[in-house]
Amino acid sequence: MNSHDAIVIGAGQSGLATAHALAARGLRPLVLEAGGHPVGSWPHYYDSLTLFSPARYSSLPGLRFPGDPERYPHRDEVVAYLSTYAEHLNADLRTGQRVTRVVHDQGYRVTTTDNTTFTAPIVIAATGGFGNPHRPALPGLEEFPGTVLHAAQYRSPEPFEGQRVIVVGAGNSAVQIAAELAEHAHVTLATRKPVKFSAQRPFGRDLHFWLDRTRLDHLPIGPWLPDGFTTPVLDTGRYRSALDRQRPDRRQMFTALEGSKVIWPDERREHVDTVILATGYRPDLPYLDELGTEHHRGVSRLHRGLGFVGLEWQRSLSSATLRGVGRDAEHVVRRLLS
Repeated sequence: MNSHDAIVIGAGQSGLATAHALAARGLRPLVLEAGGHPVGSWPHYYDSLTLFSPARYSSLPGLRFPGDPERYPHRDEVVAYLSTYAEHLNADLRTGQRVTRVVHDQGYRVTTTDNTTFTAPIVIAATGGFGNPHRPALPGLEEFPGTVLHAAQYRSPEPFEGQRVIVVGAGNSAVQIAAELAEHAHVTLATRKPVKFSAQRPFGRDLHFWLDRTRLDHLPIGPWLPDGFTTPVLDTGRYRSALDRQRPDRRQMFTALEGSKVIWPDERREHVDTVILATGYRPDLPYLDELGTEHHRGVSRLHRGLGFVGLEWQRSLSSATLRGVGRDAEHVVRRLLS
């Protein structure tokens, strides 16, 4: 059995930031990554993905994002940045190691798919949610004969040329994907409520400058956040204009799918080729089924030494982002070692 100071599960942005926080306190963590490279889910996002936060606000602790700090980095730039970050970590980083089970018995035993077992007094789950895309139970979706895919599976618009496509969702990814597809297909953005927009650059500065300056990006989630709050779509005007031009058009969420047809609230029916679900993710933590995942701001309520980093809304608005995971990692490590 292999014993370690601490084990971090996942080597994406959350796992790498957590390993950095542990190393800064004199520990040499073992980092177990299911994929072949320590870059998390970033290579699997759609080809055109561009960060909504400038490079200045998209760095992990200890390494500045290279290049012009005011630009908005592309997906592949993030992959390269995370690879470089991993190379400089003082950690035992092992790829191709998918964790299947964690048990607690005078410390933690972590088992991987090849039945290798590692032990440590501290385990931090940092696997995010990309591996667990949320697919809502929409009436008729299971019987729909066309193509159904989650945004996690979408790469580029070319395969959908000339199709009738519905994108379900009202967040950044939904709007970005729908606007891109609308140049190649007849696309409708189906949402339960109107899309909420926020200016990308209010008063001539990127929104993240103001979030950082006012500390709103750092504040723990609490009563100040209104019930039902959802993150608005950040926009320079491009996406609002696209919806105004009905490329894509936006409609109230359909009531059902019937065969290959969609039924709209006014009972009109029309043929659909593809449905893309931009409906978010849920925590990807199946290996903790025996322990439970209840936590307070990233620290388990059930087991001493168990922590979480990278969960959406874990502590703040930015908990699941490049700009926020470093703060959360430092908080969780400090609490676990205290």
